[in-house]
Amino acid sequence: MSPRKKIGVVLFQLGGPDTLDAVEPFLYNLFCDPEIINFMGAGLARKPLARFIARKRSQIVREHYAAIGGASPIVELTNRQARALATALAPDFDATVVVAMRYWHPLTAEAIAKLQGIALDELILLPLYPHYSFATTGSSLKEWQRLYRADKAQKTPSVKMVNDFHDHPLYIAALVERINQALQGVPRPEEIHLVFSAHGLPMSLVEKGDPYPKQIEATVNLVRQSGAWKNPCTLCYQSRVGKQKWLEPSLTQTIEKLANSGVRRMLVVPISFVTEHIETLHEINIEAREQAESLGVAEFRMMPSLNDSPTFISALADLVRDAVAIPDLRRSRTG
Repeated sequence: MSPRKKIGVVLFQLGGPDTLDAVEPFLYNLFCDPEIINFMGAGLARKPLARFIARKRSQIVREHYAAIGGASPIVELTNRQARALATALAPDFDATVVVAMRYWHPLTAEAIAKLQGIALDELILLPLYPHYSFATTGSSLKEWQRLYRADKAQKTPSVKMVNDFHDHPLYIAALVERINQALQGVPRPEEIHLVFSAHGLPMSLVEKGDPYPKQIEATVNLVRQSGAWKNPCTLCYQSRVGKQKWLEPSLTQTIEKLANSGVRRMLVVPISFVTEHIETLHEINIEAREQAESLGVAEFRMMPSLNDSPTFISALADLVRDAVAIPDLRRSRTG
């Protein structure tokens, strides 16, 4: 019997502050990203500007994190996903799964350090962003390429990459399961308006050809087809920062419009988030809830994120297996 293939899997995520004191340096790292702040002359201005924005925004952002327990849960939840994925892969591979956060610990360099000295046959890069964007998947992979050097003492592993999984059947199934769970036991569930909320994106990136909004729309359509609900549905975007034009309609605009049209029951579905974090726990579950209730919405619900849902972990395991099976570096379910 041949030995199991030895693989490394890197789960990329945004990251979040693990203490209130980490909020300002987390924001600084975020706004230092060339994919976030990019204009003519930004190479010289980016760090001072990032420092200014981080300092200016840190107090209100600290208050938001304090309201959800004083830290982001994203690291703990992503580590749970990593452990569950390693278990799911164990029958087929000798798998080492590590987490690489973009803007806070464990940072990309820390993930690389965990892989050094391990003689891997394959290395799978798996961003936990279901929908590809220059600002998320693109940024994480650029950071990896900037820092990663194969361990010269060991054989160089074959590197495979998952670009996105917005239409993966098990990812869609996991979302449908979560929505059904959120509607379970609710009187007259067919009357609840489904509000699909995705993280926003500046229009400047969309105009450069970023595929993110089209992939979001495709996911929503697949989820609706698979779920076969008769509920009214709306797609919107959240988390806008700055004065530039972003994808619309926004979550706040959508809630206001629906409430003013007489909608009194709604379920917000965080469609682009695979773990709970500040955007779900505060922006939706606190800010959006308060807005909706002030406008007369009697029933406001939020679908829990996928987190370590067994179906979602099965989706990730399937993506890894498929990536290992292909012969070259390029990997995309959408071609």
